[in-house]
Amino acid sequence: MSVAQTKSINEKLLNLPMGKTIKGFMDYMRVEAGLSNNTILSYGRDLKSFAEHCQTRSIKSVEELTPILIQKYQQGLSRSSFDESSIKRALVSIRMFLRYAKLNGIIEEDFTSVLEPPKVWQKLPAVCSKQQMIKLLNAPNEAEPYYLRDKAILELLYATGMRASELANLKINNLNLDIGYVRCTGKGNRERIIPLGKVSIAATRQYLSGLRPDLSKPFSQDWLLLSRTGKAMGRIEIWRLVKKYAARAGMPKNLTVHTLRHCFATHLLAGGADLRSIQEMLGHVDITTTQIYTHVDHERLRKIHKQFHPRK
Repeated sequence: MSVAQTKSINEKLLNLPMGKTIKGFMDYMRVEAGLSNNTILSYGRDLKSFAEHCQTRSIKSVEELTPILIQKYQQGLSRSSFDESSIKRALVSIRMFLRYAKLNGIIEEDFTSVLEPPKVWQKLPAVCSKQQMIKLLNAPNEAEPYYLRDKAILELLYATGMRASELANLKINNLNLDIGYVRCTGKGNRERIIPLGKVSIAATRQYLSGLRPDLSKPFSQDWLLLSRTGKAMGRIEIWRLVKKYAARAGMPKNLTVHTLRHCFATHLLAGGADLRSIQEMLGHVDITTTQIYTHVDHERLRKIHKQFHPRK
């Protein structure tokens, strides 16, 4: 979350009756809970929308909130064609906000337990085949000026399953190419160690020795990935880069950086890796989040069975 984004949402919140309390909650989530900037920004957007809803009903303080009001807000989101995952996220934001209010003595009762979230059907993540991944990884052209950097980015994403923001935040000292691992910081400022394979190590070494010295500036000498102007690359730049090479490789239009994360996990599982190890490398707090990849693999087996079994 940039300084401009933070300032903008704070200014809009302070114009709302509950804005000051919501801003205090966001500060608490940032300083005390250590949540990621993107998560805090999502909380802010959800709660701003909720505060605007309360304002139209002359609700001026957190003490005036009731379960019925929140349930009606949920129903309004449903009628507005919000998808179930967005409604669930909005209710999570409200729950966390009310728990903060109870913790700080702003309200006497936390009634979040009576709020029923919508049932969210688990959607299986889009996953590419190994052959498709090879096409994507080979999409950068050696004749292009930033080939070494782009090749390293694609190889690192597929080798580690890192999110775009995690890759963008890497510094050179987060890498140990001699031993073969990367140390990255994920959601909630949780640090994890991810092994690197020979191909990703080789691609990163070539970038570090062949291109990065030409891009490096005094103000960005610590960052791993640099733009053509020498600035540290952001997650949006990485996202656009992946989309560019996906289009070149003839990949599905809905392919994103997160698709590579899904491919990383699914291909590891298909190769025999255990779920706990995949959970650790992805940085999931709860293994139930990682278990979705078992469903992906089961779906692959079902398709194989249907295609080849004589009694299909």
